[in-house]
Parts: sequence; C-alpha cells; structure tokens
Amino acid sequence: MMKHTEPMLKEGALQGKTILVTGGGTGLGRSMSKYFLELGANVVIASRKLDVLQAAANELQAETGGQVLPVACDVRNYQEVEQVLAATLERFGSINGLLNNAAGNFISPTERLSHKAFDTIVGIVLQGTYNCTLAIGKHWIAQKQPGVILNIVTTYAWTGSGYVVPSACAKAGVLALTRSLAVEWAKYNIRSNAIAPGPFPTKGAWDRLFPPALQDKMDVSKKVPLKRVGEHQELANLAAYLMSDYSAYINGEVVTIDGGEWLNGAGEFNFLEQLPPEMWDEIERMVRGAGKSK
Repeated sequence: MMKHTEPMLKEGALQGKTILVTGGGTGLGRSMSKYFLELGANVVIASRKLDVLQAAANELQAETGGQVLPVACDVRNYQEVEQVLAATLERFGSINGLLNNAAGNFISPTERLSHKAFDTIVGIVLQGTYNCTLAIGKHWIAQKQPGVILNIVTTYAWTGSGYVVPSACAKAGVLALTRSLAVEWAKYNIRSNAIAPGPFPTKGAWDRLFPPALQDKMDVSKKVPLKRVGEHQELANLAAYLMSDYSAYINGEVVTIDGGEWLNGAGEFNFLEQLPPEMWDEIERMVRGAGKSK
C-alpha cells in the first residue's frame, strides 16, 4: 500500500535535466533538491552562505549519488545571478529548470519594522525571483530552448495577512509574475507554475515564524482540517511533478498543498468546528422553535 511519505515519480523521471534551486542548501529547498537528484537530475544550489551550500552539496551527493554544484549568490544582485547561470552552463552545459525557493520572512507588527527590514524581505522574495527568472528566461529564449519555472508562494499571496506584510506583498508579486509569464512566454515553450505550501516544519524558517514561546501556545496542526503538518516528501513529490515533462500541459497554475488550512481560515463560520455535539443539539432545537413561532 502506497504512503504519502513515499517518492511518487518513476526512476529517471528527471534524467538529463539540470535544475537550479535557490535556497537549495537548507529546509524545503534541500528536500526538493534531494528528490530531484534521486530522479536523475543535476542540481545547482544557490544561496548567500557558501559554507552551508558546500556542506549540503557533499551530503546530498553522498545520499543520492547525483551531481550537485554549490554556488554562492545573493539573488538580489543580478550580476551574481548571471554568474550562477554561467557556472551552471560551464559545469553541466545547459539548464532546464528554475525553482525560485529563496525567501526571507519573520513575524512582526508592521509598525515595528524598519524600511530596511521591508527591503530585505521584498528584495529576496520578489526581486530575487524576477532576477533569476529574467536571467535564465532570456538564456532559454536566446537558445530557443524549452524551460520550466517553478515558484514557491504562499496562500496569503492572494488573501494578504497581517504580521507578515512584507512577505505578503512580495509573494503577491511572485504570484502575478507566475501567471503573467505563463501566458507571455508559452510561445517560447517556457512553462511557469507555482506551489503554495501550508505548514511544513523546517529548522530555520519555522523557528522565525513560530518561536518556541508561540509554538507552546499555538498548535499549528489544529488549524489544518487534516489535523497534521506536511511531510517534506509530499512537497518534493509535487515539485518534481511540476518540474517534469509529465506536467507538460500545466501552465500558469498555483497548486496549494496545505491540508485545507487556508480554506479553513477563509470560511466565515468554520470556527463552528469547535462546537461539541450537544451544543449542536441545542442549536437545532432553537432553530426549529424559531421556525414554528412564525
């Protein structure tokens, strides 16, 4: 019997492809990179800390037997992005996929933020995504080569959310970029899609969004109708599918993978989930009584 924690695609599904993963040395980026490697892809991982990348590259190669190229890059700097592209082409000869995963986020009342904090988050998330997309997209177009862009967004990219306002602004921009280029660049055989993950615990980002004091007071899994958080392999399965040729007719789509969390928060009366059966019995009697009195 198959489990949701098992790899989904057949062996060799990404054979011969080279994929750039920004923020690929840690967290969800590392998990997705690992699965790409297991499916036969070469992976380039990029972030600002070369020592973290090199350690991750060594571990990933040992775990999968695949080829990993670590390249230090601040995605806010377009020249550094172009250097990543050049290093990728020098090592592997081509690039087939881009996973814009690098992000920055933390919780804070907006009035407590400095303009520099705003700049940092919007810079990494939105500017970083369009820098990578533009550099690699132009390369594909010049080479008349197909390509796949996969962006990581959030469900609050379309609803907005207090206390993560810079991230919400930036992710909304990435969402618009995803859908816009899906139409404009389809003629070049470049597909553009996105994933909106719900709670998938990771060491770095998770601790910034849910510090221990907050974790003690708030069980995030209780907000999810499925009553659990996501497993990294579930996200990796989805990412690999959208990066693969199996999803060749999916373009401009945003796939939410959150166990129903955002829909649970969006529904005006979803809080009624908390009512015990005996209270529903009382409510039913009251409603029926009100109907008879008319």
